[in-house]
Amino acid sequence: MFGLFKAKKQILVSPADGDVIDLADVPDEVFSQKMAGEGIAIFPCSNTFVTPVAGVITKIFSTNHAFSIKTKLGLEVLVHIGLDTVELNGEGFKRVAKEGDTVNVGKPIIVADLEFIQSKGKEIITPIVVNHEKDLFLSCDKVRTIREGDNLLEVNIK
Repeated sequence: MFGLFKAKKQILVSPADGDVIDLADVPDEVFSQKMAGEGIAIFPCSNTFVTPVAGVITKIFSTNHAFSIKTKLGLEVLVHIGLDTVELNGEGFKRVAKEGDTVNVGKPIIVADLEFIQSKGKEIITPIVVNHEKDLFLSCDKVRTIREGDNLLEVNIK
């Protein structure tokens, strides 16, 4: 009975190799002001972006620059590859999964040509944001280099 009030925990792993960046330092107000949700960002150095959590792929944008996954705990996790990359109309991005797929942690979803994206004047900073209908408490070591699959973020759902 007392377990009813216990917070639930979800670990997110890094969707790519890179350097962790505080969401407040992302040069886009939608992310830095947390309008899209709570989270963290990475400056990626690998081209393959994988699922940071197990769940169902609820959305892969038609331009392949972002995807979201819903977990069993009801978290909606968005991985947004780069800033203003929607303007590339899919150039530099290749989808390797599809909406509706049930995925485990580490499943490749998008392959992005980071050099091409940067050559078009776009930032490759990749926000990873989380939304849920309940209160969330996030914890993360914010300044570090991370490898794909390493623990990135701990989300506690109140």
